[in-house]
Amino acid sequence: MDNDVTRVVNGASSVYELAMSALTRADGLGALIAEMGLGDTVDRDAILADGRMLAPVDHPDPAHLYVTGTGLTHLGSAATRDAMHTANSGQAETGLTDTMKMFRMGLEGGKPAAGQKGVQPEWFYKGNGYSVINPGHPIPSPSFALDAGEEPEIAGIYLIDHEGQPRRLGFALANEFSDHVTERVNYLYLAHSKLRACAFGPELRIGDLPAHIEGKSRIWRDGKVLWEKAFLSGEDNMSHTIANLEYHHFKYDLFRRPGDVHVHMFGTATLSFADGIKTEANDIFEIEAAQFGAALRNPVSNESEQPLSIGNLY
Repeated sequence: MDNDVTRVVNGASSVYELAMSALTRADGLGALIAEMGLGDTVDRDAILADGRMLAPVDHPDPAHLYVTGTGLTHLGSAATRDAMHTANSGQAETGLTDTMKMFRMGLEGGKPAAGQKGVQPEWFYKGNGYSVINPGHPIPSPSFALDAGEEPEIAGIYLIDHEGQPRRLGFALANEFSDHVTERVNYLYLAHSKLRACAFGPELRIGDLPAHIEGKSRIWRDGKVLWEKAFLSGEDNMSHTIANLEYHHFKYDLFRRPGDVHVHMFGTATLSFADGIKTEANDIFEIEAAQFGAALRNPVSNESEQPLSIGNLY
């Protein structure tokens, strides 16, 4: 998109295909697109309204797209988590919760000097390409879920090159949809609470991530704003650098397989759950930040119970 005009890249069938082709060049994705040229103009807003917008990148085999994330990375992000965990553990009188210990570690060692390794953040696995919901489409909440809550975040988008090195395509808005009531039962349920669908996009911002990002997160119900809150991101508002978060994800060989795509979410400090909001089916999540173009909007839906039959194969 250039100057608010959206155009087709000539001869391109997907962002993944473009990025894979760019790996063979020394001058990168931008130069490849310039060489291929831009074609017809399309109406971005109409595509969004019609529900035809895809996520900014996908993979021909969705199992080779990883969705992961980090928590306790933003200044102020520990408050809600700590309140939940203190209430359940009784640690208010006995000392710091594990949540606050982890957050403090980030404050003290999450922004190392160039060339040095910082402290590793909290990390979680969210799913793969089958977990990604396109902009505008309903995010399903499973029948066993106790909560269906948004998390407005920035995600880094990466492609692993032929030598097994991550190549950043850019950044996008993301809704790291989670089950906060399940997490509140016991913080060791965090892994369960994150195994939910998510959405990112609708646009991909290329170049470096701005140091200061201001956005708004909203929930719409029956055509009216039920809840709205500002959120901050970018390194000025974080206890870790983006480079430190990237290093501690991609240091694992598992996440450096050539051709794989990674959507890595960098955390949030703003949750409607913290303000006592309980979402309902057909509520609409809206996340926007001026530096990322169009807003990310998705309704929430409740899934019916899925039959599960586990048997022997012998």
